[in-house]
Amino acid sequence: MSNDETPQNDIPESGRPRREEPLGKDEPMRKEEPAREPEPVGETAPVREPEPAEAAAAPLTGRQRLAAGLWPPRFSRAQLIVALLLFVLGLGLAIQVRSTSDSSALRGARQEDLVRILDELDDRTQRLEDEKSRLEDQRAELDNSSDQAEEARKQTREKERQLGILAGTVAAQGPGITLTIADGAGAVESDMLLDAIQELRAAGAEAIQVNDVRVVADSYFSGGDGSPIEVDGTKVSPPYVFKVIGKPEDLEPALNIPGGVVQTLEKEQATATVRRSDKIVVDALRPAERPDYARSSSQ
Repeated sequence: MSNDETPQNDIPESGRPRREEPLGKDEPMRKEEPAREPEPVGETAPVREPEPAEAAAAPLTGRQRLAAGLWPPRFSRAQLIVALLLFVLGLGLAIQVRSTSDSSALRGARQEDLVRILDELDDRTQRLEDEKSRLEDQRAELDNSSDQAEEARKQTREKERQLGILAGTVAAQGPGITLTIADGAGAVESDMLLDAIQELRAAGAEAIQVNDVRVVADSYFSGGDGSPIEVDGTKVSPPYVFKVIGKPEDLEPALNIPGGVVQTLEKEQATATVRRSDKIVVDALRPAERPDYARSSSQ
C-alpha cells in the first residue's frame, strides 16, 4: 500500500462512520463471541433417552414379562396338531348335541303326554322283567328236571302256543277291554282306527280283534274318505268293536288320555265306549302260512 492511499473506514449500515479506538499495547484483541439463542420460556430440557445398555439393565415389571412371554407366540408342531384335533373334536360334539336336541320328539310334548310316555316305559320295563323271570324259571326247571328232554318238549309246546297267539293262529282269552266305536256320521277314517291299535299295543295289548278280523303285527288298514274301511283286505263296517286282551288298568287310561283316541273320535262326531272285562275272548284266526323260502335251521 502507498503512503498516498489513506485507509477507508468501514461504514456501518446506519450511515454514520464508526470510530476506531486504538488498542493499548498491553491489551490483547478480544474476540467477539457468537450470540446465543434465547432459551424458550416454560419449556424443559429434552429428556435424554437411555442407552441400550441402560435399558437392558432396567428391571421389567410383571406385566411386561407376561406380554413378552405371550407375544410373539411360539408354537411347536406337536402343539399345533393337538390344538387342531381338539378343535375338530369340539366341533363334532357341538354338532351332535345340536342335532340331537333339534330332532328330539319330546321338546314340544305336553305334560300329560310326558306322564303317559313315562308310564308306558315303566310298564314295558316291568313286562321285560317278568319275561326275564319267567325265562330264568324255565332254565331252572330244565336244570333240575330228571327228564330234561320231556321238560324241554313241554316248554317248546308252551312257547308254540304263545307264538300262535301273537301270530293270530290260535284263539286266546283273558282279561282286557272292549272298545266300541259308533260312527253314525261316517267321519271315522282308517288312520283313526290304526292310531287306536298303536295306542293299545303301546299299552301292552297281547291280542286284538276288530269285528271279525284278527289284528297282528303285519296287519294294515285301508279305505275311508267315503269308501269302506278294510283290515287286511276284509271290509269292516261300523260299529267297530275292538276286543283287546291285556291289563285293563293300562289299556283304558291309554285311550282316555287328553288328546288321545277317545277325544279325537269325539271331535269327529263319533262315539267311543270303553268297557273293562275279566274275560275277553279273541277267537278270530288267521291261516298259518308256510314260508316260501325260509326253513328251520335245525333241519
